[in-house]
Formats: sequence, structure tokens, C-alpha cells
Amino acid sequence: MSNLDRRTFLQAGLGVGGLMLSSSLSRSWAQQGDPIKIGLIIPLTGATSQFGATMAQAAKIAETEINAVGGVRGRPIQIVVEDDQSNPEAAVRAAHKLIDVDKVVAIGGSYASAVTSAIAPLCWDGKTVLLTSSGADSITKLPHDGYIFRTSPTVTLQGTSVGKYAVELGAKKMFFLGPQTPFAQSYIDIISGIFKATGGTGNGLVYEDKKSSYRSEVDQALKESPDVIVLGGYVPDTSVVLKDLYRAGYSGKKIGFSFGINDALTKAVPAEVSEGAYSLVPSAAENSEAYKRLISKMKRPSLDSYSCQVYDHVVLTSLALARATSGQANGTAVRDNLRAISEGEGKRLDDAAEALKAVVVGGQVNYDGPSGPLEFADNGDVKGVFFRYEQVEGGKLVVRKVG
Repeated sequence: MSNLDRRTFLQAGLGVGGLMLSSSLSRSWAQQGDPIKIGLIIPLTGATSQFGATMAQAAKIAETEINAVGGVRGRPIQIVVEDDQSNPEAAVRAAHKLIDVDKVVAIGGSYASAVTSAIAPLCWDGKTVLLTSSGADSITKLPHDGYIFRTSPTVTLQGTSVGKYAVELGAKKMFFLGPQTPFAQSYIDIISGIFKATGGTGNGLVYEDKKSSYRSEVDQALKESPDVIVLGGYVPDTSVVLKDLYRAGYSGKKIGFSFGINDALTKAVPAEVSEGAYSLVPSAAENSEAYKRLISKMKRPSLDSYSCQVYDHVVLTSLALARATSGQANGTAVRDNLRAISEGEGKRLDDAAEALKAVVVGGQVNYDGPSGPLEFADNGDVKGVFFRYEQVEGGKLVVRKVG
């Protein structure tokens, strides 16, 4: 089906009042053998696509592991992948398809905060669990009725960590440069507050996305003589900002986030342009056996936290449904059982297949995945997070600090 045909079909479905949506609540274990569909909305194209391919691969590995031990109470799981194109409008179309047409019980992935903010209401209205790796604090403040679980650190945690690290590096005057996002102003406020509390200064500027030059914004920032510039954009705009900083002769420190300063960025700009830039990276549980098994199956020396989280999104959904006693395979069953298999007094297990086998026979488990411990606050935010700092050196990212 072409994109145009798909759009026309979805619009037609919405025009009859979303009647297909209500049927998603009646799926039961009685349909033995029918696959349980789990959706993924991930960035395979666009500005945030650097992690999309590995997210999809990690999810498929989880699917294979779950199905290899019989699936969820005799039913295989099936991953349905949709490309959000790094665009909220495309993500909304994808969410409508997954909820209304594919009848998924949960949607995982959901990386960019703008994407997650756009699709979240569709998920809780459709009683479909949304597992997200987005950071904007506003997401879990929405009236989601327990249908949102965030596995990534919030903007508050990330901004606080960046601010403290910049101060630790000796910086006194901070300036933030980033595009309009659901978290840009929060970063300015949080990081500026940390600098002011230690006797320094902090300011920032939110710019228009997708410009060919940010020289005027860079010049405005440099008027304040910052000794550290915090970069809050994604790879395409961060690449342009770094080039303009280099041309302007800026020699101070540069700190960004893993969504903007990463391997894709180091390949997009000359080595001298990105040299010395730091990046805050939400870290997976790299010393865990779960992480080691996953990277071995993916045939990679390492793996980003976001792809590890998507693997865990699939496993958490499967374990929650396996525990459900309601006789229903739907989002409400996932919501009501997810915490019971990821926290509490159950046996700690980091192997998806072993955890599933234990749950099916009535065992109590506390699943920890390759992304780390998966215990959630009442609002759906994950409690345990790991960070590391990397720095560009000779065109490569080198770990400088873990904590």
C-alpha cells in the first residue's frame, strides 16, 4: 500500500468514528495461536534516525526469544514496525494504524519527545500502553491513566547532569543553543540555575530548526563570552552550529546530548569541527549479562541505551501479558501487570526467556534488562538511570566519565 493510499485509508477509518478502536479491547486468550501484536514507532528516517535501525533489530531479537519458548501462553508475539520519520504528523498516522488497524496491545520506541507528545493521547484514549525512550518531563505529567512508561532519564535528570559536569570542568559562563523542542526551555532553565547557584552565569537561545546557517545565533551567543556552550539540537542542526562555531573561532568547551553529538555527527562534519565536544549519553547496563547477550546476538561491540530500551519494551509487554489473569490480551492487561514483573520481591532475572517461563508457571519475577533496572515511579518514570560522558577525540567518541 502506498503512503498516499495508507493515508486515505486511515482517514476513512477515522471518519466512521474510530469504530475499529473499541474492538481492540475484546482480544482474549481464547484466540489460541493468533499473534499478539506489539507496535514500534521508531525513527528510521529523518533527523533522529541514527538509532532507528538498531532499535528495530533489538526488538526483533526480543520477538525471537519470546517466541522460541512458546510465546505468551501459546500465542506468538509479532512486532509491527512503523517509521515516524522524525516527524510528529507521521507518528500520529503511524499510531492510528497500529491502534485501529493492527490492534496492537502496546507501542514501544517513541524516541523524540515531540513524537511522543503527539501520539500519547491516542494511546491512552485507545487504552494502549506506550513505552517511550523520550526525555521531556511534560510527557508523564499528561493525564495518561497509567498507560505511559518511560524507560529513559528525564530532561530534568539530563540537564542537571550536564550542568554539574560543565561546572566540574571549570566553566563559569554557560550559553545554550538549541531548536524549539518540548524540552529546550527546560534545559536553559535547569542548566542556568546550576551555574547561577555556583556563582556563574547562564543564558540561552532557542533557534529555528532546519536552517542552512546559524551564524547570527552563534554571534549572539559569543557576545556573552561563554566558556561553555551547551548544544541541545539533533544531528542535522548541531552539525551546522558546530561548523559556525568553528568558523567564528570559538575555543571554549562544547557539551551536547547523545541525540545530537554521536557517531553520526562525527561522520557528518570534519574532525576539527567536532574535536573536543562532549556528549551526555544515557548508558545501558553495560556490565550486565543481559547487555552482553544482546550485543552478542546483534554482533556489535556495543549498543546505545535507546536500542536496549526498545528490546526491553518488547520483553516487558510480553511478561506483563503472561502474568495477566484477566483473560484479556490488551493494553489494560499490560498496564496492570507491568510493575509486578519488573520490581518488587520477585526473583531477579535478566534473561527474557527464563523470566517468561517463570511467569507462565506462576513465579514472581523482577526483570532487569540490558537497559538497566526497570522500576517505575507512580507517574511512569523509570527510577534507575545510568549516564556516561564521551568526548570527540580525533573524530572518535571516547568515554571520559561514567556515573
